[in-house]
Amino acid sequence: MDAHRTVIELPHATVSALEWRPVAETGIPVLLLHGGGADSAELSWGEVGPALTQAGHRVIAPDHPGFGHSPRADWPLTQELLVRHVGELVDTLALSDYAIAGLSLGGGMTVGHLLDQPGRARTAVLLGCYGLMPRLADGFRGRITHLMSFLLLRSGLLGAMTRSYARNRPAMERGLRDLVRNPQARSPELVDAVLAEAAGGSSLETFGQWQRDQVLWNRLRTVYTDQLASIRTPTLLVHGDRDTGVPLARIETAAALLPSATLEVAHGAGHWVQRDRPDIVIPAMLEQLRSADAPTTRS
Repeated sequence: MDAHRTVIELPHATVSALEWRPVAETGIPVLLLHGGGADSAELSWGEVGPALTQAGHRVIAPDHPGFGHSPRADWPLTQELLVRHVGELVDTLALSDYAIAGLSLGGGMTVGHLLDQPGRARTAVLLGCYGLMPRLADGFRGRITHLMSFLLLRSGLLGAMTRSYARNRPAMERGLRDLVRNPQARSPELVDAVLAEAAGGSSLETFGQWQRDQVLWNRLRTVYTDQLASIRTPTLLVHGDRDTGVPLARIETAAALLPSATLEVAHGAGHWVQRDRPDIVIPAMLEQLRSADAPTTRS
C-alpha cells in the first residue's frame, strides 16, 4: 500500500509527512514519531504504516523538523519544544481520538505528549523509548561514558566523527549491527537509505543540536520516570532484549510504574526494534490498537 506525502503547516514549523489511508477507516488514526540520528518517517515506519492501514487505520508519519523531507525549524530543537510540536500536530490534524507511537527520540516525544496533554490519546506505543534513564549508560562505566559523550559533544568532535562515519559505508554497516541485529533485516537497501539520509539532509546536524541540549555533564536533562505513574493512557512498550542504548531493565521499570502498561520483549532485537523484528512489533501494535478500538475502552 503506497503512502501519500503531504505538507503540514503548523504554527511554528512546516513538516513533510507520509500518510496511509485505508479503503475503509474502521480503526482509530495513528500518529507515528520516528527516532533521532539518520532517521525519518520512511526509514522507521515504511513497513509498519501499510500494515496498520490494512487493518483499517489512517496512519500519519511526519518527518520531524530538520529530518527527512522537513526543513529545519527556526527554533532550537529542545525536548520541550518537540513536545509542543507534537501537540500542534495533533491540533492541526484535528485528531480527537487517536493512537500515538514513537521510537527512541519519538518515544520520548510520545511520553512528553501524554504528560503534557493527558487523556487526549486513547492509546500509546513506546519502542526503544528515550527519557527513561538518568544517563546515557548505566553503572560506573556508564558515568564515564556519559561524561566522555558530553565532552565530545561540547568540543564538536562527536559531530565531526558522526559526519565522517556517515560517509563511510563499512562504518555505517558496522554501526547498524548494534541497531538491527537480524542480518536479513540489515539489508544493503537499508544501509543505502540510511547513508542517503545522513549525507543528503540535515538530520545529523539537527539531532546534534538536540543532543547538546539534552546531554549535561553528569546527567540527561529529560527523565520522565518519576512522572510515569500519572499517565493513565493504556501503553504498550516494545523493546529489544539486545538494545545496547536503552537497557531492558529500564523499560521493565517503566512498565511497572505505568498504571496501564503491557511490555512486549522482542528477543534478539536491537534498538531499531521495528526494523529488526517486524514479525513481533507489528502484531503487538495491532493488538494494542484492537484493544483501544474495543467498545469497553470508550468512555
